[in-house]
Amino acid sequence: MPAISSVAFAALASGALVATVVDIRVRRIPNALTATMAGVGVGFAASGVSGVSLGASVGGLILGFALMMPGHALGATGAGDVKLMAAVGAIVGPALVVSAFLFTAVAGGVLALAVAVRRQRLAATLAGTGRLISAPGEAKKEIQGATGSSRFAYGPAIAIGSVLAALIG
Repeated sequence: MPAISSVAFAALASGALVATVVDIRVRRIPNALTATMAGVGVGFAASGVSGVSLGASVGGLILGFALMMPGHALGATGAGDVKLMAAVGAIVGPALVVSAFLFTAVAGGVLALAVAVRRQRLAATLAGTGRLISAPGEAKKEIQGATGSSRFAYGPAIAIGSVLAALIG
C-alpha cells in the first residue's frame, strides 16, 4: 500500500506516465507537466488529501531538485529530469523522494544496459563506465564527450523509481 493517498499516487503515476511517453518521443520533459505535477503535489498537501503535510511537500520539492542537480551540472541529466524529480518530491515528500531517487538510479542503470545491448554498444558502455569509476575527476569531460548514441531518455527511469518508491517505500 502506498505511503501516500491513492489520489496522490494516481497523480504521481499519471504524471510519470506522461513524462515517460513525452521524453521517449521528443527527448524532453515539458515545464508545463512538471509545474502541474508540483502544483498538484503542493495543492494536495495543502488540502490534506495526499497524506503529506504542506511542509513535507515543499521540502520534498526542494530535496528532489537538490538530489538531481549534481547530475545535471555534470551533463548527465537534463533540466527536465531535475524538475521532474522535484515535482515527484512535491507529491511524495522528502523521505519518499530519497527512495525514489535511489530506485531511479537502479532503474537508470538497468535501462542503460538494456539500451546499450539494443544499440550493440554494451562493450563501449561498460568501458565508459569503467573510466568514470577509475577517474572520477574526469567525469564531467567523459559525460559531456558522450555521443548521441550513448544517451537515452531518463524520464522512464524516474517514473519507474518514483512509482516503486511510492508503492514500497
